[in-house]
Amino acid sequence: MIDIAPGISLDESWLSESFIRSSGPGGQNVNKVASAVQLRFDVTDCPVLTQEVQARLLRLAGKRATAEGEIIIEARRFRTREANRLEARARLVALIARALEPPPKPRKRTRPSRAAKEKRLEAKKRQGEKKRLRGKVEE
Repeated sequence: MIDIAPGISLDESWLSESFIRSSGPGGQNVNKVASAVQLRFDVTDCPVLTQEVQARLLRLAGKRATAEGEIIIEARRFRTREANRLEARARLVALIARALEPPPKPRKRTRPSRAAKEKRLEAKKRQGEKKRLRGKVEE
């Protein structure tokens, strides 16, 4: 079980991993060992997530989400399979945690009151008067 938030855990059986050859560091070993990880998670089959969380998750995943509702995360930063597996899982957990947060309420536009406008204009007049008094000194 992979813990995401209090009360929400992913079962390991919902994830599928395949290992592919990775470009990048590794020397001669890079052509022999499949150390990159391709993690697949089917969002639509996950009973733990609600419909709205699933929709947010697919929207947040962007191009990593397929048309069938599957998220594919590739990790190839490290030279070892295990490190890449852990990174892919951490990225999936972070993505799901972001999807669990409810979207912020839209800002409701307000207008300044008449008293606030008058107070602002009065402050501007006082500042202008202060600067006007700093003018040339006459002899």
